[in-house]
Amino acid sequence: MFPSIFQDGTVHIVWAHGVDKLFSSNGLCLTCIPSQNHGFIRVRLLTPPGLQKVDGYQLRITNKDLKVPGDDTTYWCKIFRLPEFINKKVHHIIQFESSITKGNEGLVHHMEVFYCDSKPDVEMPMYEGNCFASDRPEITKTCSKVKAAWAMGAPPFTYPKEAGLPLGGPEANKYVMLEVHYNNPELRKDWVDSSGIVLHVTGNRRKYDAAIMELGLEYTDKMAIPGGQKAFPLTGYCIPQCTGVGLPAKGIIVFGSQLHTHLTGVAVWTRHARQGVELPVLNKDMHYSTHFQEIRILHRPVQILPGDFLETTCLYNTEDKHNATVGGHAITDEMCVNYMHYYPATELEVCKSAISNMALENYFKFEKRWDNMPISYNATPRMNYLSINPWTPLRTNVLDTLFYESPISMQCNKSDGSRFQGDWEGIPIPKIKLPLPEEHRNCPNENHLEN
Repeated sequence: MFPSIFQDGTVHIVWAHGVDKLFSSNGLCLTCIPSQNHGFIRVRLLTPPGLQKVDGYQLRITNKDLKVPGDDTTYWCKIFRLPEFINKKVHHIIQFESSITKGNEGLVHHMEVFYCDSKPDVEMPMYEGNCFASDRPEITKTCSKVKAAWAMGAPPFTYPKEAGLPLGGPEANKYVMLEVHYNNPELRKDWVDSSGIVLHVTGNRRKYDAAIMELGLEYTDKMAIPGGQKAFPLTGYCIPQCTGVGLPAKGIIVFGSQLHTHLTGVAVWTRHARQGVELPVLNKDMHYSTHFQEIRILHRPVQILPGDFLETTCLYNTEDKHNATVGGHAITDEMCVNYMHYYPATELEVCKSAISNMALENYFKFEKRWDNMPISYNATPRMNYLSINPWTPLRTNVLDTLFYESPISMQCNKSDGSRFQGDWEGIPIPKIKLPLPEEHRNCPNENHLEN
């Protein structure tokens, strides 16, 4: 019965217990029940069999008594030098987990550990500060290769027994960087935080080196969600041209996935196609919550071959907003990302898209000339989106059609931030010619359940 009623992904459970028998939920008064006898929890019911606990050295990459700035959104970066035993020999990360300061669970939104992808003898300044500060040393921007990623609600992530994520060694740089996204809507100035990520590492390397690849949309204000929407879609593409140049001939094996949006995201999924034919979905969460962002082991490993097409879609609910919600880094902005965990490691780290610059410029010209919106050709996309008001059904449909039909700009990037060679601007969106049949849910009514 479970597979036909419950979808894989997040399940929102309201629970209660009492002394009487309950034959129907009709008329049930939760507020009449003592608070200790009812509650709410988010879980993933259809979880694959758990992986065994790991033995390994625990490497703590955490802040220490940081006085968090009193801003709404802070991205805090801190450089760490790896221990000498890791610098002398390549180790594998076989598990990682969060370490959150007690009481700060709502403050820490997500965290990442980046490897500093420079030559082995390059010394990194021990920078600690705002990731976007003007005085951040330029060399620290080479700390861009993801080693671990955690977001609010995620449990420990354990690698399959045949793979581990490489760390250290004499041919690698000796530094990593912790990036923590703090969400402080109350603008409190009294937060003190020592949160971070704990890496479990071993010197006994496994058969395959693993890696993380980003799918979805670029972190850019070129994308936006109109206000007043129940389920507005945005889609990011990993096109065949990019997987064609970035993946090895035998492809890669995907074993884990973490879906990520900010506050208005309500559903996320990644479709997978080969030569126009849709294959089973890579990962899907139709009841997504930004407060429960697990890195999920897939029910089955998925092989991605050169030339495959990956399409990541996010749905957003902005019914409580009037203005547009724009893409960006702040918690009040939006993202649409799938952090895909796979092996063997490749150079391809980012396979994401955004609407092409030319298409967006033409859209704003249209809104100014024909819709009489106060668009400025010298303003940023963010400012122009925010100048469009109100978001009528017609304007919303125009924007939806624009995103669906317009050419795209691709980030087909290596771990050092450089793009693979090629022209990645103004590319037509690939189409899945033979989609899978629509999935139907067998949801019995209440009377059926009672029988």
